[in-house]
This record gives sequence, C-alpha cells and structure tokens, in this order.
Amino acid sequence: MPRQPSAKARMSDVAHAAGVSLVTVSRAINTPDLVAPDTLAAVKAAVDKLGYVPNLTAGSLASNRSRIVAAIVPTISNLVFSETVEALAQRLTQDGYQLLLGQSGYCLDREAALIHAFLGRRVDGLVLTGTNQPTSLRTKLRRAGIPVVQTWDLPGEDGNKAIDMLVGFSNRAAGAAAAAHLLQRGHRTLAFIGADEPRARERLAGFTAAARREVAAELIAPPVQVDAAADSLHRLMARRPDITAVFCNNDLLAAGVLFACQQRGLAVPGSLAVMGFGDLPIARAAHPALSTLRIDRTAIGAQAGRLLLERMAQGGRKSSKPCDIGFEVIQRAST
Repeated sequence: MPRQPSAKARMSDVAHAAGVSLVTVSRAINTPDLVAPDTLAAVKAAVDKLGYVPNLTAGSLASNRSRIVAAIVPTISNLVFSETVEALAQRLTQDGYQLLLGQSGYCLDREAALIHAFLGRRVDGLVLTGTNQPTSLRTKLRRAGIPVVQTWDLPGEDGNKAIDMLVGFSNRAAGAAAAAHLLQRGHRTLAFIGADEPRARERLAGFTAAARREVAAELIAPPVQVDAAADSLHRLMARRPDITAVFCNNDLLAAGVLFACQQRGLAVPGSLAVMGFGDLPIARAAHPALSTLRIDRTAIGAQAGRLLLERMAQGGRKSSKPCDIGFEVIQRAST
C-alpha cells in the first residue's frame, strides 16, 4: 500500500522511497546541481509523494547560512517602497536568497522589535529604511556581524553615520532642489505639506534653507492619506493667504492638493503652484500634470541587493562609500 503524504515525513523516509542515501537526499535539496539528473528526479518524486518539508533551520545552523535576507519598510501601501522591495527581491532571488519583509508603520519601537526578531532568526543580511535608528540599536547591529544596508537616505546633518552600507539620496538636497525650482518660477511665499517623519523633516529643512525665508509647514502624523491634503491646504491658506506655491512630501498628497484647489476654485498654477515628490504614475496622469522629484526606486532595491550579495560573497569585508542614486526635478504643468 503506497505511503500517504504526511507533514511529518522525515528525510529517511524520502531516502527509502527514492532508494538513495540520506547524504544524497541532502545534496538534492541543498545543492541540486551536484546530483545526477536521474537521482535528482527520484528524490523530487519522493519529496512530492511524501509531502516532505526540509528543516531549513537545521540546515542553516549547520552551514551558518539561512539564505534569507530581511527588509523593513515603513509601509507597503506606498508604491515608492513596494517598488524598492520588488527590485530587492528580484536581485536576491537570482542568487538563491529569499526575502523576509516587515512593516514598521513609521514607528522606531516597532522597527527595533522587527530587527530583534529577524536577528533571532539568523537572517544573512538586513535592509532598513532611513538612517535614524537609535544609537543602541545601531551598536547591536554592528556587533551582529551581518551586512546591513540602510536605504532611502544618506547621512544628514543629524550626525548619524552609516551602520554599514548605504543606498539612497540626500533628502535635504531634494528639498532644496524643490525650493530652487519654485523660486525660479517666480514664487516667494512657499509652503510644505508632509508626514511628520525623519525623511520628510529632512526635505523640509532643505526646502526652508534654500527658500531663505519662513516656510509655512503642515506636518501630518503618518500614515498620510490623500484626503489629508485638503485639510492641510485649508489650514495653510487660513494662516498665510498669500501662499503661491506648495511642495508636498509625496505625489499622493500633491494630487490631494490639486483636488482641493479644484474644489476651492483655485487655478493651478495661476493661483497656486503645486509640486510633489516621487514621480508616481498619478503625477503624470493628474490634471494639470504634477511637477515632482523623480527617484529611481527600483535602483535603490537593486543596488541594496547587489551590495548585500557582494558582502556575503566576500565573507564580511567592508564595502566602499555610500551609493548616491541622486534625484531629478521634473517640471510639468502644475508649476
């Protein structure tokens, strides 16, 4: 009578069914390229028949490699982060690594809890969003001895240095570039709408410094929804009715401002210029089309994956300087 599939099937059961040794089964699972095609087919057939699930934890303890990389992003509901994660996963998969994903919800405590959990699961590498991790956590990560890539930022004026490797751009310089664009278009009373989180505050700092004047700002508790833009614009215009240009921390907020302007009868850009960040598809589809700052989100993920793979292949040798992917100001009809 044929053996029924079981979640409790053991490697010895697979070996018996395939007519091979335990060592051969192990090789077929972990290094299939080293096993003869006929033997590999027999082992795979036995695995499928028995429903055998390899104990990857035991294998990682023996080899000191889990072949799992963890990444933490604030949210996957925002396209800018999901595209980065997708590119990271694709690059890792090419070399046989799997991606484990966590969402911090823009909360440092939650990010720390995720990091501790991932370290406990012996991940081979870690990808973080931003550079604002507390000193105690940065120290722990350096002592963990695994490669760490921080993304979506470069060391700012907060004095934080890289934990290990960096792939990103200067959020402060991006904010300054937005202000320069609006000033060049003749605007002098500027405003900012964004989430109350580190990267947005860096962009606001750069925006304000380049404007060389007071900037009316609305910082909203994340996660930020599109409909929050209308309320923020209303409050800004109530305080400063002479505002002629608004820079939004992302294109979704900027689209929300466009909708609010239509409701208020404000011509864009005649009465109010609107600029976004990220160059999401909605920026091109909006009416008028949104001026914005373009970030190569895919490049961030691909470069982070490349750095991790190179480091893991080198056995822990330190890498070079931070990878600055830069940004590009895209002028469209809204400014």
